[in-house]
Amino acid sequence: MTTRIRTLAGDVFFPTAALAVAVLCWWAVTVVGDVPAFVLPAPGAVVARLVGNPTLYVHNAWYTLEKVLYGGSVGIAAGFLLAVLVAYLPWFRTAIYPYLVAVRVLPKIAVAPLLLIYLGTGTETAVVFVALITFFPLVLSTAAGLERAPSAHRDLLRSVDAGPLERIVYVDLPYALPDVFAGLKQSVTLAVVGAVVAEWVIADRGLGFLIQMGSENVRPDVMLAALAVLLALGLALYGAVVLVQRGVKRWLGLEVAG
Repeated sequence: MTTRIRTLAGDVFFPTAALAVAVLCWWAVTVVGDVPAFVLPAPGAVVARLVGNPTLYVHNAWYTLEKVLYGGSVGIAAGFLLAVLVAYLPWFRTAIYPYLVAVRVLPKIAVAPLLLIYLGTGTETAVVFVALITFFPLVLSTAAGLERAPSAHRDLLRSVDAGPLERIVYVDLPYALPDVFAGLKQSVTLAVVGAVVAEWVIADRGLGFLIQMGSENVRPDVMLAALAVLLALGLALYGAVVLVQRGVKRWLGLEVAG
């Protein structure tokens, strides 16, 4: 318990200290360098912008979070199901895996104009774009993880007439957990990025849209305030995945690692 508390304290202290140093350096640049506010506002100006109109940022953060949750859930669920098919159907893996790898390296922003043509503008199009972004990291990492179980363990299950479902639940999935959660962490962070990109291109509200409006009106304080909220949102989602990972490992009796 003491070691766990120390680990948790370190996980909180060091990132917080790094953030404090970064903000201090930012403040020093604006003060010592005498940088104009329209180029780089001081941290206090950004905080004042957030405090002065919190409703604006809360509402837009909710719209962004909505796209992340809906699109991310669809992309993650579809990615996991496809990964199971890829892992357990050799003919399906041979047919589809090369295309998954090829599409994975394509810039997803190139798909946005096509979505505009086929789906139009609005939240639904942004959700589809986020789903596409989150789909590929999870399917590739999960498919690789489901093949990591030792063959001896699978042979043992066959010897007691265990079915495919028992093999997945009791052998393959526990060994695949590191890869599954690695893919989840990538998908969650990319979901935030995808939501912002979608709001630049095909949405009229959200933190990405707010950043775009700040850029067009040369309001770096608005942009940095929106980025600060976006950073907090991304860290919260990533931290939630880490907590779920630790809880699952503890429940399964596995070693809890960061």
